[in-house]
Parts: sequence; C-alpha cells; structure tokens
Amino acid sequence: MRAYERFLQYVKVYTTSDPESASHPTTARQLDLGRMLVAQLEELGLKDARLDEYGYVYATLPATPGCEQAAGLGFIAHMDTAPGTSGENVNPQIHENYDGGDVVLPATGAVLKPAEFPFLSEMKGQTLITTDGSTLLGADDKAGVAEIMTMVERLIREGRPHGKICIGFTPDEEVGQGADLFDVDGFGAAYAYTVDGDDVGEISYENFNAAAAAIKIHGLSVHPGSAKNTMRNALSLAMEYHAALPAFECPEHTEGREGFFHLCDLQGDVSEAVFHYIIRDHDADRFAVRKAQMQQVADRLNEKYGAGTVELELTDSYRNMLEKIRPHFHLVENARAAIRAVGLTPVESPIRGGTDGATLSYKGLPCPNLGTGGFNFHGPMECITVEKMDQAVEVLLNLADLYKDRG
Repeated sequence: MRAYERFLQYVKVYTTSDPESASHPTTARQLDLGRMLVAQLEELGLKDARLDEYGYVYATLPATPGCEQAAGLGFIAHMDTAPGTSGENVNPQIHENYDGGDVVLPATGAVLKPAEFPFLSEMKGQTLITTDGSTLLGADDKAGVAEIMTMVERLIREGRPHGKICIGFTPDEEVGQGADLFDVDGFGAAYAYTVDGDDVGEISYENFNAAAAAIKIHGLSVHPGSAKNTMRNALSLAMEYHAALPAFECPEHTEGREGFFHLCDLQGDVSEAVFHYIIRDHDADRFAVRKAQMQQVADRLNEKYGAGTVELELTDSYRNMLEKIRPHFHLVENARAAIRAVGLTPVESPIRGGTDGATLSYKGLPCPNLGTGGFNFHGPMECITVEKMDQAVEVLLNLADLYKDRG
C-alpha cells in the first residue's frame, strides 16, 4: 500500500485536539485513530503494538539478523489535527496530473492559486490532494503517520536489513502536549526523527525558545465625572504596558531567527484587565533578555501606579532543540544524505514555533524534524501530492539503512 492510500484512510478519522480540555488525550476521538494504527501494526507483525491510557501508540520492529547491535532508531508523528478549522468529515479531492493552475475547492468555491502559493507550480504533473474547502486536510500530521507506516510495511515486505525501529504516534501535539507523557524509556530508541514538517527534503533542528506571559492589571473605577487624579483605568494601563515593548518585534514584522513578543488576547474593563503574550527567540541569551523586559515593564508600572497594580506570571514552554542536537549531529548529516539519495536538495531552516522533537530532545531523545511533503497546514488551503509522500517514504527508508550498522 502506498503512503497516500493510508493517508486517505486516516484523514477520515476525526482527531482534532482540544486546548481547553484537561484530560489525556484531550479528546477521546483521537483514540479511534490510535486503535486503527495498532490493528494495522499488528497485521504487519509488530507483536508489541499498543495504545496506552494517554493515547500514545508505540510499536517496535525488531532488528533483522546481523543488525542487532544497531542503536534503536525512532520515527514519530502525531495523530491529532489542529483546532480552529474543522477536522471532521474531511473530503479529500484528488487532482491527477495537476496542470499547475488554479484549483477550485468545490464545497466553498475558494481557489488555490499559484500566484498566491508559488510552490504549486513545482507540483505540475503530480497527483495533488486538496480539501474540498470546508475543512482542513490533516496532512499535519497524518501524512507523517502514513509515511512511517508505509516505511514499516516496506521494510518487512522487501526484506530490507535494518536495526531496531521504534514507532511512536502521539496525541495532542497541536495543543502543545504531544511529548508531555511520551514514554522515552519504554520507547527504546537512542535517536529519533519526528516526521511533521512541510515540504519533503526539509530538515529542522532549531526551534524557538518559548515562554508564556499572563498579566493582570488592577485598576480603580470611579464615576468618570469625578475621576480626575483618582481613576486608574486598567485598560489604559494595559495599552501602556504593550506600548513599552518594542513596536516592531512582533510576529507580523519578523522572520527567520528574529524573535518576538506576541499579544494574544486582551479582556477587561476599567477595574481589571487580563492579557497574555507568547515570547519567542531562537537565541537563549536574547530570550532571557525578552523575559527580563517583560518584568522590567511590570516593575516600572508598579513604581508609577503603586505596588500590586500589575501582576506578571512568566512560564517557560519549551527550549531550542539545537543544544541537544549538536552532540548528535550525525542525525542531521544522515538526514542530508538520505534526502540527497532521492534526488532532492536538503533545505534547513529554523522552526518559527515548537515541535515534539524539542521536548523529546530535552527528555533525552535527540529528535530533529523531517518534512512530509505537505503545505498550508491548519486551514482549508492545505494540500500535498502523492509523489512527495512517496519521496518522504524513501527518505525514511534511506535513514533506516544508514543506521542499521550504527551502535
């Protein structure tokens, strides 16, 4: 079975995670795909395939004779799809021999245009898979799941020599919890790759350092007719706080390795205002400076308006995986070789976000990220091609080959 055939099965399963849920997994529907994958892994002969109580799927493909000394190599993808755009009743559209032009999505009439998305021109002649315009597609990351499953099937069916291959499928990656309860010790791999990126040939081994800031401002509400020298408008102070941060260091004005402060929401009235930021930077020192800036602004406003006016809570979210990948840079070098072997040029770029691999790397499982062949994740313009998925599978097979003798 080719990767796209598995993919078309998986996208039909509704697996959207829920950021407001306190359960693990955050939605029971993710278990539906987990059970399907366990059954398919068992059909392939993986005797230890299992779904744990938190919604994680694990399985091991034992080493072939002569490769038993190779260190365990892991491949990981996530089963959930992103909240925000519907992931229910996905109706994928197949465009064979895509002509490189505009694609009308039939459910809504929305148009996928090469003028807006130049990568479409490179897909001319391929079999393009899109949404119908009413949902996301789910290539993030059911494409990665399908590619890993197809790699496992081909290793077995074709009798390819390989070391121990460890398979992991996670829930709740889209709500930032995908690696939280991952059993690194039980997984059994020395190294791993997440397969959760964009175009095939992509390698990501840097990501943002990340923190969240929750701010509460206590105002004083009095009648506006007699407010002079008495009222303390919490909303005005919230705007004063925001204005004290660098105006152009925000997502809409940054790219590459440039960090930012991102105001996510603001609610309140004269008496109280509550707002939240996310803080991002690839560089650890600049990241520390950004957090210090947040505290300095709070301290100055408290000096100006009185102690306790501003309450700031800073919470670290994840760290840049590069620090943990550097001592195991063979992961990047071998990924480059695996990609070149399928006729592609590796593309290496820092992730302007997070990844399960970052958390796993800090848990002791060095884990860069590879591309799946998908584009426009998280929305109705999402797409992928059959051919790019086939190439992604070849990359994974090449990695299994490169690691079969590595202890």
